[in-house]
Amino acid sequence: MIEVRRLRVLRALADHGTVTAAAEVLHLTPSAVSQQLAALESEVGQELLERRGRRVAITSAGRLLLAHADTILAEVERAEDAMRLHANGVNGEVRITAFATAITLLVAPALTRLRETTPGLSLVVRDAEGHQGITQLLDGDADLAIAVEHRGSPRPDDRRLARIPLYAEPFVAVLPPTHPAATPPDLPTSPADGRADSAFAAGRPAAAPIELAALADDDWVMPTPGNPIRDVVMLACEQFGFQPRIVHQSDDFRAIAALVAAGAGVSLVPRLAVPEPTLALIRPLPDPAPTRRVYAAVRASRADHPLITATLDVLTEVAEKL
Repeated sequence: MIEVRRLRVLRALADHGTVTAAAEVLHLTPSAVSQQLAALESEVGQELLERRGRRVAITSAGRLLLAHADTILAEVERAEDAMRLHANGVNGEVRITAFATAITLLVAPALTRLRETTPGLSLVVRDAEGHQGITQLLDGDADLAIAVEHRGSPRPDDRRLARIPLYAEPFVAVLPPTHPAATPPDLPTSPADGRADSAFAAGRPAAAPIELAALADDDWVMPTPGNPIRDVVMLACEQFGFQPRIVHQSDDFRAIAALVAAGAGVSLVPRLAVPEPTLALIRPLPDPAPTRRVYAAVRASRADHPLITATLDVLTEVAEKL
């Protein structure tokens, strides 16, 4: 008989790569993880792991077992949900992870709406960067994640997840007020003092886009390594034939806009993440502009849970207004 808890240990090892990392996620000691895996090998009568120095690799038998483990664990979670619903109806908690902009634009308005439509639902919100929420979701530390599509995202055919597109937004250029490319030659000026049109100076996009190549020689303010926004910006710059000279780094868009406004460099920021008001100048990019694609994800085993479907319905409604 295969112990379900040992399948969870094998899945954690596959997801995180080392016994130590799996132990941390499972709140066990590394020796306890090793013991559970050894017991699992005894249960199935085959080697599931190959030791390679300090790391372990999963054998073909282990990968075969993992394919069944995902189905088994999903069914166990469905059974647990069914029992909870039987015990307390539709009252319960949904834990959401989302990045800061999504919390502001999506989660907070959805929370207000859900108080009216689903009074038995209690939302617990946790701030997590777009690449961290999926990890927390798969580890069981969250029930729903709002994430950003990027090169490290799970594949669309990952059977562990159900994904729901929410919205897509173009990136805009964020420039210091004195940047030579900030004011296009045909921008209207004030007859009184010759200054650039006040609407543009207030930070709203001008009609004329700015070519990304015009920023190739500037210093840049960039999100930190690992942030999916950085990946999108770096790829966009590479497509225009240059590597941005990164001088300052921050994952806070307000901090990025403040640094740019102070003349520290230029940046690209998703349009809806631009703080208001800002002293930095905002310019659109020519089509096709880099785009941030935001989606919601839940574990496939819980995709039909009433409280999660109610939350997703409201999140989708709010996203449509964006």
